[in-house]
Amino acid sequence: MAGHCCNSQPTRPSSRYRRILWIALAVNLGMFVVEMAAGAHAGSTSLLADSLDFLGDAGNYAISLWVLGMGVVARARASLFKALSMLAFALGVLATALWQLMNQTLPDAPTMGSVGLLALFANLGVAALLYAYRDGDSNMRSVWLCTRNDALGNIAVLLAALGVFGTGSAWPDLLVAFGMASLALTSAYQVTLQARQEMLSAVPQT
Repeated sequence: MAGHCCNSQPTRPSSRYRRILWIALAVNLGMFVVEMAAGAHAGSTSLLADSLDFLGDAGNYAISLWVLGMGVVARARASLFKALSMLAFALGVLATALWQLMNQTLPDAPTMGSVGLLALFANLGVAALLYAYRDGDSNMRSVWLCTRNDALGNIAVLLAALGVFGTGSAWPDLLVAFGMASLALTSAYQVTLQARQEMLSAVPQT
């Protein structure tokens, strides 16, 4: 996969790709509001983590729309910023999970399950639209990774809901939150490496 991710040639954005990014931006903003409210109501760290991920992704889609058509260095710098946002998301999730652990709050499993299922359908729809652009430059790659992480996170939230319901414990919710943070850290590392390679391989303009 790494061999397909290091193309530093300028990418000419298509009108279809722009439309997809606008759709993804709207979906992520809407789901951020839904999951933030549901996570606070249910006392679920994994739902709150997923809602923050939706917000971060909405910002990433907006940045991607802004840098489309710019040079490879500008796009790579935008990718580095997005990698930093993934890192910030991961640290925020870890802090929230530790706070929840200290307070021993039991999440509401039915709310986690229903909202997690809605979020999964939303992300699978966006992922299906973006699948054809998963092996582009670091900017396109970061967009795809954000969407893929969201879908995996939604599946994990559903598993956490089942775990909370079956065990009567908050541990499944906390373990999923830690897993989502780890996935964000890994994605941030991948995007950072590719963006740096693109910046180093870019031909200086004279």
